Amino acid sequence: MLDPRVVDELRAIVGPAWVLDSEADRAAYAYDGAPGYRSLPDAVVFPGATEQVQAVVRLAAREGIPLLPRGQATNLSGGTVPVEGGIVLVMTRMNRILELDRENLTVTVEPGVITAQLQRQVEAEGLFYPPDPGSVAVSTIGGNVAENAGGLRGLKYGVTGDYVMGLEAVLANGERITTGGKNVKDVAGYDLTRLLVGSEGTLAIITRIILRLIPLPPARQVALAVYTRLEEAARSVERIIAARMLPATLEFLDQGTIQAVEAFARVGLPTDAQAVLLIGQDGPEEQVANDIAAAAAICREAGAVRVEVGASPEEGDRLMAARRAALSALARIRPTTILEDATVPRARLVEMLQAIQEAAARHRVTICTFGHAGDGNLHPTCLTDERDREEMARVEAAFEDIFRAAIQLGGTITGEHGVGLAKQNYLEWKVGPAGMAAMRAIKEALDPQNLLNPGKILPRQRPRRLVVRQG
Repeated sequence: MLDPRVVDELRAIVGPAWVLDSEADRAAYAYDGAPGYRSLPDAVVFPGATEQVQAVVRLAAREGIPLLPRGQATNLSGGTVPVEGGIVLVMTRMNRILELDRENLTVTVEPGVITAQLQRQVEAEGLFYPPDPGSVAVSTIGGNVAENAGGLRGLKYGVTGDYVMGLEAVLANGERITTGGKNVKDVAGYDLTRLLVGSEGTLAIITRIILRLIPLPPARQVALAVYTRLEEAARSVERIIAARMLPATLEFLDQGTIQAVEAFARVGLPTDAQAVLLIGQDGPEEQVANDIAAAAAICREAGAVRVEVGASPEEGDRLMAARRAALSALARIRPTTILEDATVPRARLVEMLQAIQEAAARHRVTICTFGHAGDGNLHPTCLTDERDREEMARVEAAFEDIFRAAIQLGGTITGEHGVGLAKQNYLEWKVGPAGMAAMRAIKEALDPQNLLNPGKILPRQRPRRLVVRQG
């Protein structure tokens, strides 16, 4: 609990209604989308403007209080769990679209804007914001930036960071900085924008974002390819990319995921298939039709037993909505659903799928796999029960094997979910001791008191999926 004097100061900064300090209220901010990590904050504060963020940060720095920025907490790596208590700074009040610049094709937003809301607004103007995380309907732009979120359209269009042109952010001492801007070219000094994108709230608190927009594609189409063997689906992905084709989406679902999604969404997925690919394309109508036809032919040659092309954009949207429901569908099966995130070069996709299957069998756990196959980004998802400590130990061992395999195949431990708490123990596998030292030096330079989202990314000790702090 915070000193009552500090709580009174917080109320004076943001208003009494925007500070929560009862245990019941704080409990809702003790966890995020990653199962098993829970820790009560000492207070929850909702700033309404950058100046209020600065004042809260200065207060926290003066008192030595940890400070954790948070959006909708949909992230899946434990990144918004306040493991050292302190103040959770919820940014959802700062939710304005400040400027839509049609001449420069940019939009300036506050961090609390919901991603889907932004997409709808710019599409009404004939413009397009491509980043498309699975949580698009509820996640915030600020959270997307903090995690450098990817999504279903990453193959063709890239990830959130590819659209961030500039930021306003508050440093650990309360000073405000601006980085980048609307310039297409800008190499003035270190690229602080790229440094803050994906930093998970550990280096600064983002308060304003300038995003790049592109013209809205005039047409879109989706095809569904059905397979009796996982390997044939993975090889189809390799061959589509090798054919110099760049679909807007190229998604993979294994049989367990197909069955769960169909039971949940009832869109007509073939539950007897071992795997399906969802292939989406957008752009000029003739090009879209040609690309989908070419991709369908490649899939058939690679072993697809059938390929169905959506009769309308709406039918394609239903299939993609079903893919977005994968996590929700799987979460209905057992009490705990752990969705992980490993990425390999696309040419190693078959080997990665085999490694996931072998890890699940070796440790006797249930893992369903889906993901952004065109990116080589897979989401092995374990259906388990966090109350069963023995089973959870096997789950952790299975994921350790999966991350090790990803690194050995030239991949990485996370393609879009971030490190947070869940991947700390494996980060050095990817970046090496010198990389870890460089990251620690950056953290110490920008946050010498270690108050901004402490305990994330850089490990202090091996994290565990259990209650880490109460009180």
